[in-house]
Amino acid sequence: MKHTHMSDGPAASDAGSAERADGSRLVGSDRVLAVLKELARYPDGVGLEELTRVIDSPKPTVHRALGALRRAGLADQDARGHYLLGDEFLRMAFAHHEARPEHVRVRPVLDALAGRFGETAHYAVLDGREVVYRAKVDPPSGAVRLTSTVGGRNPAHATGVGKLLLAHEVRTLEQVRAWAADAPLVRRTPRTLCTAEALHADLQATRERGYALDDQENETGINCLALPVYATSPTAPSGAVSISALTYRTPLRTLVDAVEEIRDALGPLDAPHQ
Repeated sequence: MKHTHMSDGPAASDAGSAERADGSRLVGSDRVLAVLKELARYPDGVGLEELTRVIDSPKPTVHRALGALRRAGLADQDARGHYLLGDEFLRMAFAHHEARPEHVRVRPVLDALAGRFGETAHYAVLDGREVVYRAKVDPPSGAVRLTSTVGGRNPAHATGVGKLLLAHEVRTLEQVRAWAADAPLVRRTPRTLCTAEALHADLQATRERGYALDDQENETGINCLALPVYATSPTAPSGAVSISALTYRTPLRTLVDAVEEIRDALGPLDAPHQ
């Protein structure tokens, strides 16, 4: 059974607004890469006309880019003539992801947490103003699940993992204000913290207690508790692990009461202290 909420959906970036090599139009390899990135948004395939419109390049040049990708096995064409990511691209992406040291180490921990709480466990890193989900484990078969995806992004200020990692990056109100001044703090739900003052207070509380909370701030009906992972350094977190739970099934209080148990589960991920 799929839960309809998109807690950790992929970024809705548009290749048409991608960086242009000359400030106006995509050229050469930039165009090929733009086509490749755009194909990832269409798991069921996309026609040449639509792809040309979105990328905002002449049809012959988009067609040539698709040809180069097809020859490399990075794109394919189905029976309808629609283009989609090729099997070689998927093979490389999954093989690389599965072999990444952080994934190899974090997967057993996420498995254990998802099994223990019957909720979704994530591992995420901070990327500017967003968090990127590097790994995800769903609860056991039969339970309602989130429709989050590996590689999906969310605003850092609205998520437990984001606030946990931000707490180590911006410590003073002035730093939070400077960080928030780059772009408006998007309101995802009525509970999202959208002012520098409110966010600073939350980050301060996060540092004091050692974990972050998302009390339906990114999505109504979903709460989250996040803890830091010190995989590469005993002082600076390399990422964060979270349990994202349906509020009716696992109240936030339940996660808070189990924080020491969750922290103990993260032990294998911590780098040895020097």
